[in-house]
Amino acid sequence: MSHLKGAPAHATHGHGHGHGHGRGHGGRFGAAVREVFAPHSHDAADSVDDALESSAIGIRAVKISLVVLGVTAIAQLVIVAVSGSVALLADTVHNFSDALTAIPLWIAFALGRRAATRRYTYGFGRAEDLAGLFVVAMITLSAVIAGVEAVRRLINPVPIEHLGWVAAAGLVGFIGNELVALYRIRVGRQIGSAALVADGLHARTDGFTSLAVLFGAGGVALGFPLADPIVGLVITVAILAVLRTAVRDVFRRLMDGVDPELVDAAEGSLSADPGVRSVRSVRMRWIGHRLHADVELDIDPDTSLADAHRLAHEAEHTLTHAVPKLSTALVHAYPAHSPVAAGRH
Repeated sequence: MSHLKGAPAHATHGHGHGHGHGRGHGGRFGAAVREVFAPHSHDAADSVDDALESSAIGIRAVKISLVVLGVTAIAQLVIVAVSGSVALLADTVHNFSDALTAIPLWIAFALGRRAATRRYTYGFGRAEDLAGLFVVAMITLSAVIAGVEAVRRLINPVPIEHLGWVAAAGLVGFIGNELVALYRIRVGRQIGSAALVADGLHARTDGFTSLAVLFGAGGVALGFPLADPIVGLVITVAILAVLRTAVRDVFRRLMDGVDPELVDAAEGSLSADPGVRSVRSVRMRWIGHRLHADVELDIDPDTSLADAHRLAHEAEHTLTHAVPKLSTALVHAYPAHSPVAAGRH
């Protein structure tokens, strides 16, 4: 019977296998407000079992949200035609262009479904993270435009005409964008896509802009003309708060950051496996909306090579049940106190 003396035993086995875990939230007003500006998320809160299926869900979410935003912009166009407001026309064109920013994310999801190649050995999931950068850039642009316009109107007030129609267009824009934001954020959490959550936050910033139009028109109607630029400045601050969340989430993905609770869950489940003396290290990274893990275990020095492979395979199976969205796991099993294991620390 052969035994491990210094060389590690490796087992690599991939699954698109996940098990969700939920967490309750209080109903306090403050928590609700935080949820709007910084939606709570674990890196993988819900469960979708297959990488291709999750990409298809992401593409469907982009398609549906594009339709909703298109309908919203068309409704605003109707209001523009009835009111004849040039200002509303500019805002409607802005909403149309923002709706089209979802197309790079659509392309990224489609690319992510392609098989790995000899050049791109990990596949094309990183395209999703690059699309997330584009979304962050669009949110930044929205904040800059909102802030500049608010300051300009504060310095040189511009009279608002067709107040009723302006308010109606603002309400339509807010409802459409917020519905899309809620949907994208929910689906983004479900499939583990930081880019789709960021795109949901982008829709939310557009909804904030429309809300500013609504509140500004209301303030002017009540005889307070400076309400429009003041509300615009408040909305700019709100957009910056949303931008901070989007930048944080996308940056963490690009830097291979994961929720520490996922690492804790992996270490806890592996430590409970029979035959595992200790867990030397657990490393994880997101590629797109799938997780990849690299694990080093200490096992009994007298374990045979065949049993070491079996233990490594069982450890991989344990990981797929303990860590949602885990696509592949590479498990290295080392004899405890071996020179190889010791030399790695």
